[in-house]
Amino acid sequence: MPISNEQVTAHPFLHALYRDAYYPDHVVDRGRAVLLALCERVEKDRPAGLTALYALTHAATEEFNDLQAAFEEAGSEIETVAREEIAGEFRFVARAYGFADADAEELIAPRDW
Repeated sequence: MPISNEQVTAHPFLHALYRDAYYPDHVVDRGRAVLLALCERVEKDRPAGLTALYALTHAATEEFNDLQAAFEEAGSEIETVAREEIAGEFRFVARAYGFADADAEELIAPRDW
């Protein structure tokens, strides 16, 4: 399902990570794919409230948890800069779909990075 939200289609997800050679593009690509899949799920499922949104963002956060090994294998890691960038992208997604009141920490509550 193609994403229809114009804010999302125009957004350069994980731009700061792509600009920094410390983060390998092929792994960042996987993170970007997680975020785009999250957007597709939000558009498809149309969560009626924050609880439903958090269920979707938690699943995507778990996917980022799984990416830690790929970052490490590539000589990188999800450290402070990456954590902030990823968390910011989850906040962007929430706002882009009308959930400006979403709690930033709750969006990524199951993170282990």
